Amino acid sequence: MTSWLSPTGADLVLVAFGAVAVAAALLVVTTRQIVHAALWLVVSLGGVAGCFLVMGAEFVAWMQILIYLGAVVVIVIFGLMLTKAPIGRSDDLSGGNRWLAAAVSVAASAGLVVVLVDGFGGVLVDLSGRSPDGGATVGSAVFGSWVLAFEALSVLLLSALVGAIAVSRSQSPDGR
Repeated sequence: MTSWLSPTGADLVLVAFGAVAVAAALLVVTTRQIVHAALWLVVSLGGVAGCFLVMGAEFVAWMQILIYLGAVVVIVIFGLMLTKAPIGRSDDLSGGNRWLAAAVSVAASAGLVVVLVDGFGGVLVDLSGRSPDGGATVGSAVFGSWVLAFEALSVLLLSALVGAIAVSRSQSPDGR
């Protein structure tokens, strides 16, 4: 970013992706239809992936799409379908603490902004000096020392899916 007064095209696209992500995140937590909330989560996570693309972090953007959109959201939607969650409008999704939740989220967001501006306020990011090896360093770290964590996550997601299937099975009167 060159300056706050003269934004570039990439700055404007980044702000647009950020606005889409924030607006969709607000719709995730304010909608009363749980399936719509899951679909708005897809839009929000896609906006975050777009932000990563604009910043030149293609590997992180694709991991965002593959892991979060491709795995986590699919598990959530399958869990909703298998557990026979209410599909339509539900008043049970509103706990009655909207103003308290809004105040906590505004306070947390303000604290995050203060910390980020204090830590990185005067730093300019130079995107022209990319690493010559591309994603080789990140790829070797992910598939070298972090491969066990990724495998543990895949087992966790698989067990969540199996648990959702087990919960969704109805018991018959004769115990079958």
